[in-house]
Amino acid sequence: GEIRDLVNVLLGKVAGETHGELGLEAEVGIEVLLVDTTCLKANIHFPTDWVLLRDGVRTLMKAVKLIRREGLKHRMEEPETFLREINRLSMEMTQSRRSPDSVKRRKHVFRRMKRLVKVVREHATRYVALLKAQWGETPWTEAQARQIWRRMEGVLDQLPAAVRQAHERLIGRRLVPNEEKILSLYEPDVRVIVRGKAGAEVEFGNTLYVGEQQDGLIVDWKLLREQSHGDAMLLDESLDRIHECYGRYPGVAGADRGFDRKVTRDCLEEHHIFNGICPRSVTRLTDRLKDEGFVEVQRRRAQTEGRIAILKNNFLGPVLRNKGFESREREVAWAVVTHNLWVLARMLRAQEKERRKAA
Repeated sequence: GEIRDLVNVLLGKVAGETHGELGLEAEVGIEVLLVDTTCLKANIHFPTDWVLLRDGVRTLMKAVKLIRREGLKHRMEEPETFLREINRLSMEMTQSRRSPDSVKRRKHVFRRMKRLVKVVREHATRYVALLKAQWGETPWTEAQARQIWRRMEGVLDQLPAAVRQAHERLIGRRLVPNEEKILSLYEPDVRVIVRGKAGAEVEFGNTLYVGEQQDGLIVDWKLLREQSHGDAMLLDESLDRIHECYGRYPGVAGADRGFDRKVTRDCLEEHHIFNGICPRSVTRLTDRLKDEGFVEVQRRRAQTEGRIAILKNNFLGPVLRNKGFESREREVAWAVVTHNLWVLARMLRAQEKERRKAA
């Protein structure tokens, strides 16, 4: 919220009479709002069901190994034994795809994985209780010990659901709804986003909404924690945020056909905003193409995809390394601040270049 306030203050200066304080010769207007969405990919591997079990066993046994190294021990085999076994089963699962009876072999390997996971869960549960009771006998502080047992509890809580999910798909041969899927044991807020694009039918991450004005400054954005219920709803919320910040609505709104719906069209008409959204209906699109203003908005809107690519590739990176939704959300906000400062610097440089050329 504080970072968003910083962006609003900056845009309020360049869009008002105080633009001269930053060296701009003219105001930077927010009359035109151009919006689009994208998927901000999470830093996870492809969410194969049985790989989640491998991840869980690795995390738990590495934590147990760490606890045993400090002298807290329960009777069990060495953690390396379980790590070797889960790695061997993972390789068997991968190689079984090439055999003629691949379905039968995969089911057999998965059942052995389930038995191993059950044993590992029992050992890890005992070690969590042991660490909570006797962490004072280790050189760790309470905060350090708590970090370890919380990491283990986070995996222990999700393993039963991960086993059920893998059982449904590998043994039952049934599909699991996207909203019920576990995509990562470490990033619970990652979603399945259907893109329908060549080479990216689906992506795993969070929906990022971005709205820019005509000069390329980002005036509004939102990273969604939950599954998006439609691009059009994001535009309605964005208009309210812009009005709350600047005290007025933009004069023009442009977007692709994913943002088109009757409620949005009525909302734009109610607030006297020119509708530059590409219609879903071919008939309506044919009629709108006769309007030069609409054609101009759509021509400019095509550059918004490039703006999103600049934000993602140059200021965020292809994959965010941040852990946790709040951290990723904060990283996006800082990227918007940096991006807008970069755009303003380019505007000032172009302004100075024109001044020298005229001189």
